[in-house]
Amino acid sequence: MSIAGVALSPAIEESAGFNGYGQTLSDSILIFLSVAGSVIPMRIMESDSIASVKLRIQNSRGFFVRKQKLVFEGRELARNNSRVQDYGIVDGNVLHLVFKLSDILAITVRTICGKKLELHIARGRNVAYVKEQIAKKGKGFFNLMDQELVCDGEELEDQILITDICKNNNAMVHLLVRKSAKVRAIPVERDFEVSVETLPLNEGPDTVGHYLGGTPYVKHQVTKKTILPRDFILEPLLINSKIQLPLVTKELIDSTFDGLERGNSPIRSSEGSGGAYFMQDSSGQKYISVFKPIDEEPMALSNPRGLPLSLDGEGLKKGTRVGEGALREVAAFLLDHPMAGPRSYGSGEKGFAGVPPTVMVKCLHRGFNYPEGYEFGSKNIKIGSLQMFIDNVGSCEDFGPRAFPVKEVHKISVLDIRLANADRHAGNILVTRNHEEDRVSLVPIDHGYCLPESVIV
Repeated sequence: MSIAGVALSPAIEESAGFNGYGQTLSDSILIFLSVAGSVIPMRIMESDSIASVKLRIQNSRGFFVRKQKLVFEGRELARNNSRVQDYGIVDGNVLHLVFKLSDILAITVRTICGKKLELHIARGRNVAYVKEQIAKKGKGFFNLMDQELVCDGEELEDQILITDICKNNNAMVHLLVRKSAKVRAIPVERDFEVSVETLPLNEGPDTVGHYLGGTPYVKHQVTKKTILPRDFILEPLLINSKIQLPLVTKELIDSTFDGLERGNSPIRSSEGSGGAYFMQDSSGQKYISVFKPIDEEPMALSNPRGLPLSLDGEGLKKGTRVGEGALREVAAFLLDHPMAGPRSYGSGEKGFAGVPPTVMVKCLHRGFNYPEGYEFGSKNIKIGSLQMFIDNVGSCEDFGPRAFPVKEVHKISVLDIRLANADRHAGNILVTRNHEEDRVSLVPIDHGYCLPESVIV
C-alpha cells in the first residue's frame, strides 16, 4: 500500500475546502471518501480524471498525490488519466483512500469534562501541527495559545517531529492537553488583585511535591519506578515555591494528612451534584475538611452522580466552565479578607463574610471515584479544593428567616455582590451557634459558581 504524507498547511486547507473548489456544474456528483474510519463528503466532476481527484484530496486533506491509493468496489483506480465516469463512479458512491498505517498515528485527546477528539497525524508532522489540528477540530474549544502537549511527563516543544517522539512502531505516545488555571492574589494597598493564569506543566499531575512542615516546597519528577511509602498522597498545589501558604491552610493540610495516615478514609457526601468528600482527623471522631476534586464536579468526566458530560466545557451555570470550581472556591477565600486588610502569613483572622479557609491540593486515595478502576500512581492523583469543615447546627434551609441576625445576612450579601456569585441559596449557608454567647452566625460555602467568565443579562 502507498504511504500517506501531508502536503498542505491548515491555512490553505481551509481556503480549499473539501467540496471540489465550489464547482456546481451539471455533471458534478457527490461521492464519499472513506479514510481512517471517517466518511467525508466530496463533490467532484464526472469528467474529472483520477489524477485531478487525487490533487483535490491533496489540496483539501494534505495527503500527497504520489502516496494516495484510491479503491472503488475492491478495485484500485490506478489509471490516473482515466476519467471518473470511466470507472462507473456515480452520485453517492464511496471511494476508499488507503495508506500505510505505520506512518500515521492515531491520537486521542480527552479533557477533564469528557470531551474526546480523534486525530490522525503523519509522523513527519511536528507538535505545532498537532496543536493546530486540535484547535481546528475542537471548534474553538481549545485555543491554540492555551494548549500544552505532554508526553511521558515532559512538555513537547512545537518544533519536535512526531517521528522523534515515536522512535519505533511499537512506541506508545500519550498526549495531554492542559487548560488548567491558577489563581494568583497580589496585594494592592488593602485589597487583593486576583488574576487567573495558566498552570505550568511542571506542576501538573505528573509532578509531585513534598510539604515538610515549614520547609520550602520541593518538587521532583515522578517516574514509573518511584516507590511511594504510603498508600495515599496529600500535598498543597503550589505554583510559586517562594509564596508561603497562610498558616491556617498549612495546619488544615497537616490535620487532614494525619487523618489519612491513621487510615481514616474519605467519606463521600450524599448531597450536592458533584463529588465532595469529608476528610477525618487522626482520631476518626470528627470531620476536619472537605475535598472537592475537579474531575468529579458536575458534568465532569468522573462525576459520581451520573450527570451527563458537558459537550462544550460549560458548567451547570452560564459563564462557568467544568473543572474550574475548585479555583473559584479558593478565590472566594482569598477575596474574603478581614476588615483590617489582607491576611498576614500567621494571621488566624476570619474573613469579613467568614468563608472557611480553602487551599488547592493534590490528593490520591482509593476512597475517591475512579470510573475506570483505582490504581496507585501519579496518573490517578486528583486536584481539587480542600476547605475547612465547619461544625454547624444545620443550614438556612432548616430555619426560618427571622432566626438570622441582619448583620449576618448583610455580610453574605456583600460577599456575593463582590464575587458575582451565581449560586447562593439557603442550602449553602451554614448556621453555627455559640452557646456561651448565645450568638448565631452564618457561614457561606460552595463558591464554585462565583466569578463567572461572563454575565448573561
